[in-house]
Amino acid sequence: MKNTMYLMVMVLTSIIIQGCGEPSMDEIAEKIVKVETPKGKYTTVNKSSGAYGRYQIMPKTAKHYTKKLNINHSKWKDPRNQDKIFMALLSDNVKCLKENGIEVNAFTVYGCHQQGATGFKCIVKNEKMSCYSYTKLRRNLPKKYKHISNQKLRKAWINYWKDKMS
Repeated sequence: MKNTMYLMVMVLTSIIIQGCGEPSMDEIAEKIVKVETPKGKYTTVNKSSGAYGRYQIMPKTAKHYTKKLNINHSKWKDPRNQDKIFMALLSDNVKCLKENGIEVNAFTVYGCHQQGATGFKCIVKNEKMSCYSYTKLRRNLPKKYKHISNQKLRKAWINYWKDKMS
C-alpha cells in the first residue's frame, strides 16, 4: 500500500500538471516503472549504470534528493524513500518542462528521468549536445541503433521513446 507521503506528493504533482488533458502523474509514474523495472521490484540493479530500485535512480541523484528531502542517505534504498525521491524528482522534472515551454506527457517526463532535465531540454530544443550526451542517447536505445550517425541519433531517440511511452 502506498504511504501517506507518497499519495500526498502524487496528488500535489498531479495538480501541478493538470490541464489541457495532460495525463495524471500516477499514469506517468506507472509507464516509467514499466520501462525501468518491468517487474516493479525495489531491489533491481542496473549493473552497467549503477541505477537502483523500482525507478532506477542513479546514486548521484539519490544523494541530491536525500539531502533535499532530509532523508538519511544510508536509507535511500528503502522502498518508502525510493517513492519519495522518485516523486520529488518527477515534480522537479515537470516544473522544468513547464519552465521551458515543453509539453508535459509520459514521453517528456520520462525523457527528463532518463536524460536529466537539462539533457532532455537540449535534445528536444535541438541545442548543442556534448559527446557524453550522444553516448547517453545511444546507450538508451536498442542495439539496432548502435551505428546510427549523431546527426540522426537525436531524432531516432525521440521517435523511439515517444512510441514506447505512448
